[in-house]
Amino acid sequence: MSTTAVLISGGVDSAVVVHRLVEQGKDLHLFYIRIGMDNDEGDCSAEEDIEMCNLIARRYGLPFDVVSLHQEYWDNVMDYALRTVKTGLTPNPDMMCNRMIKFGYFEQRWGKDYEITATGHYATTTVVDGVKYLSTAVDPVKDQTDFLAQITYEQLLHLTFPIGDLPKEEVRRIASQVGLPNATRRDSQGICFLGQINYNDFIRRHLGERPGPIIEIETGRKLGEHRGYWFHTIGQRRGLGLSGGPWYVVKKNVKDNVVYVSGGYGTSRQYGRELRLREMHFISGDPWQGSSAPAAVRFKNRHTPLMLSATLVREAEDEWLLRSDTDVQGIAPGQFAVIYDAAGHLCYGSGVITG
Repeated sequence: MSTTAVLISGGVDSAVVVHRLVEQGKDLHLFYIRIGMDNDEGDCSAEEDIEMCNLIARRYGLPFDVVSLHQEYWDNVMDYALRTVKTGLTPNPDMMCNRMIKFGYFEQRWGKDYEITATGHYATTTVVDGVKYLSTAVDPVKDQTDFLAQITYEQLLHLTFPIGDLPKEEVRRIASQVGLPNATRRDSQGICFLGQINYNDFIRRHLGERPGPIIEIETGRKLGEHRGYWFHTIGQRRGLGLSGGPWYVVKKNVKDNVVYVSGGYGTSRQYGRELRLREMHFISGDPWQGSSAPAAVRFKNRHTPLMLSATLVREAEDEWLLRSDTDVQGIAPGQFAVIYDAAGHLCYGSGVITG
């Protein structure tokens, strides 16, 4: 039996993972997780992806299986996303998908039969005093630790990220050098397994539209109309359809279906320095062992190569205060703040932003 399960997507990253592991003499079994309903929602490019995976499998003479987790995905990840946006909060389906689908149900049903599971995520792992930590990739622009910050320690122990030590351009170069069929294929866009479906189209299909006013928060002046508060998130700038901007979403009134905006770059309403967190999840255990003393950390509150320095304080059993050293734009309740060590290398985990 193969000793390494490899999750492949049809993209260049997971293809180079296969190539590197084959070069290392690993015994591999390739898997593609298929997710989509009978109406093909969320599965637009699956056939093309699967054909590309088949090409990679045949190229290296490896076993390849397509496994279905569509019901689990829709019952968990998409249900979470829809419930969250309906309450006016901002979800992160990618984080839930990694924890519950790729490294949850897949591991329980297939991955457990292998010594380790490899993926094309841009991340690394680091062992400190015998404890394995999720750590950042060499390429800060492609780093995906923020999408992995909800996985469990048991999941991390069974994972390896073979391209986390490579910049993206080197991954492309290797793929071209060895003649992989997807060497020039574009990177996938969109949220997790939504594939090519537009996120707003997905929300509209399930929650519909509910027109309401867009109000300038400083003056109370109506600037336009939105099609439903669930299409908008705090900090959003694009897609508002307003002239005379830039305009930023700074507040939502869910009860009255009002979206509030603020104009210009200088207004303090777009920024804050305090993020209140709950449901803190530490992947490899609490690095401060329950201490309430302020801790120097770095963090992200959105997918970006930029990390901000901050102080993290435990105020109660499940209440944390993250004080940023610099202004933070677009603090969106419901999103996750991903916490790193002070050097920005070890990813400790994440907490849900409440305000």
